[in-house]
Amino acid sequence: MDTLDFRLLDEFQRNFPLQPRPYAVLAERLGVDEAEVIARLRRLQGAGRVSRVGAVFAPNRAGRSILAALAVPAAELEAVAELVGALPEVNHCYQREHDTYNLWFVLTAPDATHLHAALAEIEARTGLMALDLPLEREYHIDLGFPLQS
Repeated sequence: MDTLDFRLLDEFQRNFPLQPRPYAVLAERLGVDEAEVIARLRRLQGAGRVSRVGAVFAPNRAGRSILAALAVPAAELEAVAELVGALPEVNHCYQREHDTYNLWFVLTAPDATHLHAALAEIEARTGLMALDLPLEREYHIDLGFPLQS
């Protein structure tokens, strides 16, 4: 990653332009052309540096979401995380230190039926029972942070 990649990701974390051509707006801010911004984001996604490019909505305002966790044997953690993280309903998937549950993820779907079907699919594919933690109280935590080049 070069300095321009870091600047792009910093610009991208917050205040993404809600314009017909948002990448052109980012490109203008960065002093490059739109095609370069798109190519860089594709390259960063392909390299696993960026998992997704898209909006994040407040929980349960557009569709339904839950936090869930799996207790994955250490030897299988990487493979299970890859399987879970590849599902389109999963927008966060991460390892966490916990006595029992070490793989946590957020599922988002258009409705409760689709949400529970996605969770059932994860359980079927992994052979593991998921801990389903529906939202009880909402907190806003800003997950953006400045990147260092």
